[in-house]
Amino acid sequence: MPAEAEISRPPSGFELAADRIFRRCTLTVAWLTVLLVFWVIVSIGRQAMPSIRSYGLSFLAGTAWDPNRAQFGILPAIVGTLYSSILGLAIGTAFGLAIAIFLSEGFLSSGIDKLLGYMRLSEYSWLRSLPGRVENLLRITVELLAAIPSVVYGLWGIFVVIPFIRPPAAWLNSHLGWIPFFGTNLSGPGLLPASIVLAIMVLPTISAISRDALVAVPPKLREAAFGIGATRWEAILGIFVPTAATGIFGAIILGFGRALGETMALAMLAGNANVISWSLFSPANTLAALLANHFPEADKIEVGALMYASLVLLLITLMVNIVGTVILQRADAGLKGLR
Repeated sequence: MPAEAEISRPPSGFELAADRIFRRCTLTVAWLTVLLVFWVIVSIGRQAMPSIRSYGLSFLAGTAWDPNRAQFGILPAIVGTLYSSILGLAIGTAFGLAIAIFLSEGFLSSGIDKLLGYMRLSEYSWLRSLPGRVENLLRITVELLAAIPSVVYGLWGIFVVIPFIRPPAAWLNSHLGWIPFFGTNLSGPGLLPASIVLAIMVLPTISAISRDALVAVPPKLREAAFGIGATRWEAILGIFVPTAATGIFGAIILGFGRALGETMALAMLAGNANVISWSLFSPANTLAALLANHFPEADKIEVGALMYASLVLLLITLMVNIVGTVILQRADAGLKGLR
């Protein structure tokens, strides 16, 4: 009775004041975050304004970056940023979604259970928790990929990825060179090694959030899917994945944002060449790599051009987030009937 009386009593004046202060503090922090974003945009825009007035929209369509002649254009960097990000995102999404399905639907646990049963070890009680432990180990290992510094990914790409893909790239170029995607040889850094490393860097984000979205599918929906006679894969592809599509789209958008802003690994792997090419083996440049490579030795005029380029990168990221939000809202509205 004393406990019930304690629970049912009205809040004290101190508790009401603490609740009011906490809500106002969280609201203040939220608005400070919005103001911080505007402050960053305004600060970059002010420093980029001289270059915006000098070069205008021709800055976006120019293909030359020559500080000695004060000629600046970022079209190759824009194309390289979008090309490498979309390619890396496509590879990372395929593998990330596969890992999410593999971990969330118990494929690994059931496989280990079958193996233990085949080896007649399932009767040992200390082995019963092995499938869950192995599954957690795989999940944590994938998530730890996000903790590796990008410079380490860059070095790994130079010394492992490029030598590994160079022979098949040379074969594709010599036999299928008439296809634009294989039109040049891979002599060193290029779009494909940069995209492969980008895919590995966005993999933890996509797999972790997609797995959480799949795990959150209501159990009643799972039981109903199998109750109507659907096979395991029919239930996964026809019901579970569409139901979790909102979370999966969110994971892909977050991964795209990470790929667009990645700097160090791409500065080491893209090749830093102001060229526009469809070839996967051609060197390229990205906006983030352009900023990282030119800022240390830039004079006042070039700093203005670089701030203009950073403003363009910021706007591209903002547009991706807006488009992603619209897609998420439409997907969520379309899936309301399934929930």
